[in-house]
Amino acid sequence: MANEELKTPETIEDLEPKMKVAGKVLKTSLAGAIVDVGVGIPGLIHISKIQKGSVARVADVLKIGQEVEVWIQRTDPEKKKIELTMLEPAGMEWGEIKPDMELVGKVTRIEKYGVFVDIEAERPGLVHISEMAHGYIRTPNDVVKMGDEVNVKVLKVNRRKKQIKLSMKALEDSPQEALRFEEEENEVREPTPTAFEAAIRKAMDASDGNNELAEMLSELEN
Repeated sequence: MANEELKTPETIEDLEPKMKVAGKVLKTSLAGAIVDVGVGIPGLIHISKIQKGSVARVADVLKIGQEVEVWIQRTDPEKKKIELTMLEPAGMEWGEIKPDMELVGKVTRIEKYGVFVDIEAERPGLVHISEMAHGYIRTPNDVVKMGDEVNVKVLKVNRRKKQIKLSMKALEDSPQEALRFEEEENEVREPTPTAFEAAIRKAMDASDGNNELAEMLSELEN
């Protein structure tokens, strides 16, 4: 989302959550700042949404007349209210992350017990070492390194604790499944005989040692 282009909305109805727009600071206060985003109704940035980490005084960070880039957090056209943020929003909200979703993420942190993967959510998800691959893994570094892009599957989402459990091995065939598939592919199956072939074989079996009949039926079969 870092390279997202600025939008130029004309009315409050044009605004959408996560939309990136240009604005100009009109006023600052102890609680935040009022910003003009070009729709005729100013928006409010709460002090907690100005930058990562704490802000002691809004005036130390934002100045009247300063041009800023902001994202739309939420709007209420009926009440003519616009809430803004200067913190880039996550690609996915908690309510959008569901078990069994298959995603592509980037490894951002490696620990002894697993790796954290950025899936463009509010927080990275954890792939426990037991979910990285089938079989024994001595250390996560044997499988991935920092910055690697990996395919993951969502196992569980705990919105209250802000935790996302992911798996890499869930998207790979287990060794047993791979072996069984290979065996099935290599298995030589005897073709099903036609009705005529079946009749010949039955007659040969019923010949009770009659070599002449067996030879004749064999010639017919060939």
